[in-house]
Amino acid sequence: MSFYEHVRADVLRHGAINNTYLTRFQAGEVTDREFHEFAVEFYSFARFFPRILAAQLVNTEDEAVADELTKVLYSELGDGVVKHRHELLYRNFLRSIGIDIHDAMHTPMKPSTRAYIQGMERLYSSRRHATALGASFGLENMAITMWDHLIPGLARLKQVRYPRMDMTYFTFHRQLESEHERAMEHAVEAVGGAGANGCATISAQEQRDFCLGMNAVLDYLEGFWMGLERKVSGIRRSRPRPARQLASELRGQSH
Repeated sequence: MSFYEHVRADVLRHGAINNTYLTRFQAGEVTDREFHEFAVEFYSFARFFPRILAAQLVNTEDEAVADELTKVLYSELGDGVVKHRHELLYRNFLRSIGIDIHDAMHTPMKPSTRAYIQGMERLYSSRRHATALGASFGLENMAITMWDHLIPGLARLKQVRYPRMDMTYFTFHRQLESEHERAMEHAVEAVGGAGANGCATISAQEQRDFCLGMNAVLDYLEGFWMGLERKVSGIRRSRPRPARQLASELRGQSH
């Protein structure tokens, strides 16, 4: 198994996309309060993700990798079509379910959401390029599975409770994710991590840094979902990672 295949398989097994909250959401089994909480908390991701991507781009020395990151950032900004800017599409979603944009923007983030956003910011701007690339790889390679949980749940909620819901933000992202996955595969190839061809030249240290970034961003995402899950007792979290230990590792990688 190539390095690319190995890390992709790890992503698809992670609790970031295999958890009780997403399982419930996929079935549409969330209350109105839980749904509105999800909508507002997820808005933090939609708002700040372009800034996080830009921080990674300006810290990337490898020009081939920067090319791939630019494609993802350009996509987030609508591929030159202002009305396709992803954060704007999310605003349309919020309005369609009766949430005021001002209220959504000024609602304090839950601690788990803040940890996720701030964790991504640290990881994507890491001076150790392999760590930043691993974080980006983890997020892009979990995305199709995440959308495939969220979209069926949203469709059920639209059918029974929110007939005016605008799901474009979610369905549009689902259509784009294969392109984002390919961009990340090409980025891994560009630094010698080899995609599907298996010709890995990435060093052992770079592999460790890459996996640290990948697992850390997925751990933060799992924490985000568990922050929305009200029935947390008895949940087994995959790869538990103490917050202070993780923060220490990330600080060590920022120099």
